[in-house]
Amino acid sequence: MSRIGKKAIVLPEGVTLEVKEHSVFVKGPKGDLDVHLPNDVKVEIKDGAAHVSPILGPDDDPEQGQENHGTASALLHNAVKGVSEGWKKELEVSGTGYRCSMKGDTLTMFLGYSHDVKVKAIGKYTKISCPDETHIVVEGVDRQEVGQTAATIYDSHRPDVYGNKGVHYKGQKLIKKVGKRAAAGGKK
Repeated sequence: MSRIGKKAIVLPEGVTLEVKEHSVFVKGPKGDLDVHLPNDVKVEIKDGAAHVSPILGPDDDPEQGQENHGTASALLHNAVKGVSEGWKKELEVSGTGYRCSMKGDTLTMFLGYSHDVKVKAIGKYTKISCPDETHIVVEGVDRQEVGQTAATIYDSHRPDVYGNKGVHYKGQKLIKKVGKRAAAGGKK
């Protein structure tokens, strides 16, 4: 069995789970999520914790059941953490004249192109904010939606290793490459 799947998912105060046929509805103070489960996995709630276990029938593949067991447990853990604490990604904009701002619920960025780049949040509970002109914060309940929104912003202008400009994640190490040097002595 999966090591991740064996761990019990502790339910924080205010978080409720409702198990249906092949899905689990997770509700908490920050929002709600619906987690889809494969056919060969079941969820039981005991003593304030959720336990995920595989269902192995005579015709089922045991390896696939174990893989689904760990994946379903990780997805359920992410959903519980999302509705209780939330997920957060921070990005930075660097470069001369590069800036970002919020116009309604749309992020507008000037990244050196002839046009402004506009990005909207993906998902119902995902929110984008700009504390200042060079920082972007993406917050939400669903880890996948927060990551996808941050990746869309990141892809609007990936960091340039030579010019030190573009959009990058906060704390991301950028390896600055040395530019080309003139050949010693020149052409003869």
